[in-house]
Amino acid sequence: MAHFAAMAEDWWKPDGKFKPLHIMNGCRTLFIKEQICAHFLRDPESAQPLKGLRILDAGCGGGLLCEPMARLGANVTGLDALEKNVKIAKTHAAKSGLKINYQYGSIEAMMASKTKPFDVVLNMEVLEHVTDPGEFVAMCAKMVRGGGMMFCSTLNRTAKAFTLAIFGAEYVMGWLPKGTHQYAKFITPLELSHMIKNAGLLPDAPQGMVFNPFRQTWKISDDTGVNYLLKAVAAPRPL
Repeated sequence: MAHFAAMAEDWWKPDGKFKPLHIMNGCRTLFIKEQICAHFLRDPESAQPLKGLRILDAGCGGGLLCEPMARLGANVTGLDALEKNVKIAKTHAAKSGLKINYQYGSIEAMMASKTKPFDVVLNMEVLEHVTDPGEFVAMCAKMVRGGGMMFCSTLNRTAKAFTLAIFGAEYVMGWLPKGTHQYAKFITPLELSHMIKNAGLLPDAPQGMVFNPFRQTWKISDDTGVNYLLKAVAAPRPL
């Protein structure tokens, strides 16, 4: 928490400490939009294809993913356990003219408050930083309504991921502060799939995200060796 608090002022600086997320945002936003539209039978080409859907971004940070979801028409709730992140997210959303329900607290506290489950829960680039990822996934899954969706993205525990995400990004290129990631906390797609199944959701096959350093772009790929996404669906619940 202290590590991310020290970086919080950089959330909305495109060339700051969260530059990799700024570059990644277009790729992951498009993937999420297309998958949601396919699941809920929405037109992905419409101006606001997610209009009316309730989306929770668990571990929202400064709101980098909340804002594009809101622009696509969703009713977005951003939850973060770091108060400084929430304040920065609220300030930026207000400047951008966006209505986003940002909350400071934990997913456990949200569950205890009996908040109505969401159509979609986002759990993006968070799992490699929490104490118990399996428990966090389970809590997030309980906030998905019957027939709803959850998206997770994290880093695979491979030599390639260590080389690129830690040694390359933190020590060679300096894109991230040293110590942002710990290799032991990386999670394989198989491990994450088991966590999701244990939480009662049905996971799809993982999709990789690959960075092109020359074009400074990300794309969806079959290569899950470093970054990957995993979509899961909750079975419809009886009335």
